[in-house]
Amino acid sequence: MISASDFRNGITIEKDGQVLEIVEFQHVKPGKGAAFVRTKLKNVINGGVTETTFRPTEKFPQARIDRKDYQYLYKDGDMCVFMDTETYEQVNLGPDVYGKDMDFVKENEMVKLDSYNGNIYAIEPPMFVELEITETEPGFKGNTATGATKPATVETGAQIAVPLFCNIGDKIKIDTRTGEYLSRA
Repeated sequence: MISASDFRNGITIEKDGQVLEIVEFQHVKPGKGAAFVRTKLKNVINGGVTETTFRPTEKFPQARIDRKDYQYLYKDGDMCVFMDTETYEQVNLGPDVYGKDMDFVKENEMVKLDSYNGNIYAIEPPMFVELEITETEPGFKGNTATGATKPATVETGAQIAVPLFCNIGDKIKIDTRTGEYLSRA
């Protein structure tokens, strides 16, 4: 059990049959009245965010979230196939679980699968990936002073905005959380 006065960012708790991750918390002691804890909670299963206040003495069971490394093997229709590299067990996941998280993941890359009570609910791709540009328009000389960008397609099929100096065949570094170009690789 964890009390509301011990809340920290990233801790997961169970409340009313839901698994909630603490995104933000703030201990508040008003001049008048009792202290309380103001929190922003994210439902880890459906992604909904709520703001709630608690008394510091309230206690909740801490939810056990398992994060395990899996290797992304291939895409079969809508399903993505992952393999546990220790047991060689394969797991098929649909778009309701992986959503946009697989846009920048190549075959044979390692990802983390998050599960609660054995049910996988989310995928954590690597934070940064290096991908090759497969399609983009040529840039024009002298048009780089404004920091302009152009659309480009990378080897996984995802579209991102890249600077004008990037060309087909260039390897670039991408932040998978935001989908933004970071640098040349």
